[in-house]
This record gives sequence, C-alpha cells and structure tokens, in this order.
Amino acid sequence: MTTHNLLIELFVEELPPKVLQKLGDAFSGVLFEQLKAQGLTAANSAVTAYASPRRLAAHITAVSALAADKAVQQKLMPVTVGLDASGNATPALLKKLQALGAGPEAVAQLKRAPDGKAEALFYDSIVKGASLADGLQKALSDAIAKLPIPKVMSYQLETDCELPGWSSVNFVRPAHSLIALHGSTVVPVKALGLTAGNSTQGHRFEAKVSPVVLANADVYADTLAKDGAVIASFTERRAEIARQLEAAAAKVGGGVKAIEDAALLDEVTALVERPNVLVCEFEKQFLDVPQECLILTMKANQKYFPLLDAAGKLTNKFLVVSNITPDDASAVTGGNERVVRPRLADAKFFFDQDRKKTLASRVDGLAKVVYHNKLGTQGERTDRVRAIAKGIAALLPQAQDAAVNTTFMQAVDTAAQLAKTDLLTDMVGEFPELQGIMGGYYARHDGLGETTAQAIEDHYKPRFAGDELPRNTVGVVVALADKIETLVGMFGIGNLPTGDKDPFALRRHALGVVRMLSEANLDVGLDALIAQAIPAFGDKITDPAAALTSFIYDRLSGGLREQGYSAQEVEAVLALRPQRLSDVAKRLTAVRAFAALPESPALAAANKRIGNVLKKAGEVDAHVNTALFKEDAEQALYAIMQKLLPESEAQFKAGDYTASLQTLATLRSPVDAFFDDVMVNAEEMDLRLNRQGLLKSLHLAMNRVADLSCLAT
Repeated sequence: MTTHNLLIELFVEELPPKVLQKLGDAFSGVLFEQLKAQGLTAANSAVTAYASPRRLAAHITAVSALAADKAVQQKLMPVTVGLDASGNATPALLKKLQALGAGPEAVAQLKRAPDGKAEALFYDSIVKGASLADGLQKALSDAIAKLPIPKVMSYQLETDCELPGWSSVNFVRPAHSLIALHGSTVVPVKALGLTAGNSTQGHRFEAKVSPVVLANADVYADTLAKDGAVIASFTERRAEIARQLEAAAAKVGGGVKAIEDAALLDEVTALVERPNVLVCEFEKQFLDVPQECLILTMKANQKYFPLLDAAGKLTNKFLVVSNITPDDASAVTGGNERVVRPRLADAKFFFDQDRKKTLASRVDGLAKVVYHNKLGTQGERTDRVRAIAKGIAALLPQAQDAAVNTTFMQAVDTAAQLAKTDLLTDMVGEFPELQGIMGGYYARHDGLGETTAQAIEDHYKPRFAGDELPRNTVGVVVALADKIETLVGMFGIGNLPTGDKDPFALRRHALGVVRMLSEANLDVGLDALIAQAIPAFGDKITDPAAALTSFIYDRLSGGLREQGYSAQEVEAVLALRPQRLSDVAKRLTAVRAFAALPESPALAAANKRIGNVLKKAGEVDAHVNTALFKEDAEQALYAIMQKLLPESEAQFKAGDYTASLQTLATLRSPVDAFFDDVMVNAEEMDLRLNRQGLLKSLHLAMNRVADLSCLAT
C-alpha cells in the first residue's frame, strides 16, 4: 500500500513557555500512538516533534491513506443461549448478528470454542481498515484532549461554527490555523473550529511571506525557516541559542562565559522563534551588590544570561536572546539596558537599606512572624533550633576540648539565633530564593566572622539531591538542628507527607539529615538526635520518635538502592537500625563481600533458622554451661566459637566489617553439623536452655554488622 509522510500543525497564540516542550512532545506522541493503533503507520514509521512559541506540530513518516482490513473474531454468547435444543438460532442470537450487520445465513459460519467457563459462539468478520481522514480526525481530537495543559481558556469562534460569536471552545490559547498534509494532499480534518489547509504564519515581524504555504509535508521545517524566519524544532532552536551564547561570550573576550542554567535556556527557547543573541551591559556600580541578587533578578525577571569571568565573578555585561534581528541592534540593546537598570537599582537599594540594621536587631521581629499555627512563631522556632543545636554541639569532640569549647559553642548559638533573621530583610522579601545567602552577607557586614557567616548562609543545605553540605562544622550543626526541628515538629503534630504531597519538604529534610550524618562524619546517633530534639517542643507535640525514625530509614533505604545496592543488602544492614549512619556504606560493602562467599547461602539460611528458634523460645540468656554439653557437634561449635568470635568482635570494633564477617564464614561446617546432630529443643529444660544460649551467643555475633538472615533465599 502506498504511503506518504504526514504533517500536522496547530498554529496558535503564544503558548506558556515553561511547558512548551512538554506540550510539543505530548501532541506529537499521542498523534503517533493513535495512528499506530488504527493501523495507519508502518513498522518503520517515525515521529518528529516541533514546538515554537506559536505552534505545535508533528511530522510522521510512512503513513497510509487507508489501513489494511483486519480479521476480527468476536465472542457472541454461550452456545446454550444462542442455540436451542434443536441447534437452531435463538432470537437473541439473530438479534446480535443483526447488530453486527449479518443475517441468519451467518449462523452456519459461527465457531464453537470454550471460553474458560462454557462453550461459546464466535463470529469471524473482516473489519474494513480506517481511512486516514477518519483515523487522523480521531487521533487529532485525542491529541488535543490529552495535552498536559496547566490552565485552559475559553474563547468564541467567528466562523465555521453553529453560532458565530457565541459558540466557544476551550484550549490553552486561541488557535488560528490547522495544517494536515499527507504528502502534498490536504487531509480534511477539523479541530477547535478550524478546517485543515496547507498554510501557516511565520515570524510575527520577519517572515518573508504571509501566509507561508507548504508544498508538501516534508518541506515544513525548511519552508518555515526560509519563508517564515522560524526555527520550528525546539531542540534545534535550543542548540542555536547555546551556540550563539558561546559565540557572543567569546566576542566579549576576557574568558567570560554565560551562566549555565538549563531551565533558563529551555524557557528562553520557548519564548523566541528566531533567536538573536545580543550583548548588553549595566553600570559597574551595581557590582557592589551581592552577585546572587543581580544574577537572580536578571534571570528570573528578565530572562537574561549574566556573564561571569574566569573566576566565576559577575561582570557588568549580560546576554539577551532577542526574537528579532534588526540591522541596527542598538535600539534592542538600549531598551534591555534601560529595563534592567531599575531592577538592579532596586536590588542595590534593598541591600543598602538592609545593612542599616544588624541581624541581631531583627531577632525580636521573628516573634511577629507565624511559622505554624500549632508550632508558634519563627521566634519560638528559633529558640527550639538554638536548643537543639547546642545539644548536638555538646556531643561533638570540639565541645570536649576546653581550648575551643567556648568559641565553638558560642559560634553555634549565634548562627542558630540569627539564621532566620534575613527573612525580615527587604532583599529576601523581594527575592525569597536568597534566604540564607543574604544572611551570610549581612553577618559579614555585622563583623560576625566568616565561620558564623558561612553557617548562616549554609544552614539550608543540602537543599536538593547532589547539593553540597555546609562548609564548616558550625554550619553542619545548625543545618542539622534546623532540619530535625522541622521533622520532629511536623511529625509531632501529625503533619505527614501523603502521596506526592509534601508541602513542608519533609522528605528532602530527611535526606538532608541522612547526608549530614553520613558524610559529615558526626559522631551522633539518629535516635539520640531525635530524642534530644523532642524536649525543645514542650507540650506542643506528641512523641514522634518511632514514626520519624522509620521515615528517615525509609529515605535512607531508597537512596541506597538508587546507588546500586540490592534490596537484600540494604535490608540486611538497615534491619539493625545502625545509629552511626557514616558506617552504613562500610557495612554494605562487608555484606556484599560476604554474600559473594560460597559459605554465605548456608550461613544466611542457618542464621534465619537460629532467629526463628530464638523467636519461639522468647527471652533467652546467652550464657553457656560447657558441663551440659552432650553432643560432639555442640562441643565443636562452642570450641570454634571461642576461637573465632573474639577475633570477629575485635575486627568489628576496629571498623573492619568485611574481615569480621569473613571470619565468621568459617563457622559454616560446625553450624551445619550442629543442626544435623543436635536437638535444640531437648526435653530436659537445662539442656534446652543451654543450647538456646549457645545459639543466642552465635546469633549476636553473626548479626553485629547486618542481619544475615535477610540474605537467605
């Protein structure tokens, strides 16, 4: 059957830039899948998505004008319902056949076959293949209906509708034209009050012709670029912008580079149809303002690309991605420079005003800011964080060193007290994303020292997966206190994450706690951390320790599996609820090495068996009386345990978990012999308790590093 390539384009008013690529991919994807489901595509058919600010399009190769006819077998009804005792068709069967377009003569061709419960009648027929016009109409309607539109708008149609000026449709933006070309033939489909044709519009200001007429489906991108001054492909447009940004930075010279921001590049790609990167600049006096403020206002408000020097410092030049290419670009650059100047002036004003008050003078103001109606104000929260931070700091070696104790504890308390005060500054009020960062700048201005300034700036870290940890121990302590305060408070009032809803970012806070305890090598146990945080809340909460501990270990478990550890390995280690999370990686390495040993399966199974025996026995004392031994196997097991267990314990205490488990691997043969030759639950009570005590001693030793029974298959 002859095939041609198909092009569909929906031309609309400017689409939401932050979801443009997603809209383009969804539009083309649904079109392709629907045509494929109707048998209108070939095995080698491929789809190409196009998306620009004013169009969604899809190019699909090898599309048939008519789908092949398809043999269909349809179950009608049970034989007992369709045929009477004489084998003649019942009225119910005749009515069913009539609905399918068949007459009484079709009864003789029906097939009988079991359907799992009883014998049924089946009707074989040939379903005529869908025409492209019908199939594309269905596919186009589905593609439009299934677009992931954040918010639709309703607008009235003026032509080709039942009530011009009154009939309305709902779509993300008003649509103005529709293209449906199969080769060079227009497919007569309709959508959103539009009838398909072969023409579209190009660039608003720079198209050479209007409308842009397409000769066939395969010249879409080339014709739009040549006659319409539009790069239709989102991917190609993005690559062109990246190329121009690099070229413009090189032209400025001095080793400057445009700031790397994939989200900004995507958004700008969705704002222009024919990119033209231009160099602009602002007055150097604005560089006295923290560069984070200037970068944020240029990126977030103006969609500019700031230029950084080789050292990563902001320069007074920036790049603009224009949608027009005039012969004289001075009007464009001058306009953008005039637009950005008030923004930078605002940032400078906020910075200058904020520095007139110290952070310490803002502490009382936190009492006027509500944090949560059940947990009080930001002032109360600050008091809790201070108390928790002091408790954490007291557990660290620095607090035990008399030479640094006072300085260290004072730095922790100061940073915890002032960490949230920048929330009351004008700069953070305008740019909430700068909280913490501005606190660091203002702390330096107040003469609080670099350690405290870094701790205030870093106390939100890690903000996301892969983010760096606070740069100094004071910062780690305050960040840990801040996160555990949030977790304990929210769990304490029952405000837990549900499904994909996590308004207080508790999952992210839990991962932050895990990372700091794991990577900052703090000698602080998780249970101790939670336990010393709870009293800071007084009677505002109920004890959340059990639920919160499980929540944090669940986050740790998921993170470890993402790192490539198996579910069995992770379960074995975390079943013991290790308190020093910095040891977890070493424990996992040891478990993986142990699992690779030939003795591992038998020992894991034996460990599981021992656990079951002890669970049934209840409370068991690990004491062993050698005078009660009767069997050679129990004497042999005890003897080798006396030799190996102290060695394994010494290796465990030294942190060599791999060697500790490998030492225990030697126990395989005597353990197997013990279970083969010894009746653990002997009738004599003293024998039974003694043998259970022997197994208890072995079980404790085998499960110091991990619960080896989790490795049993």
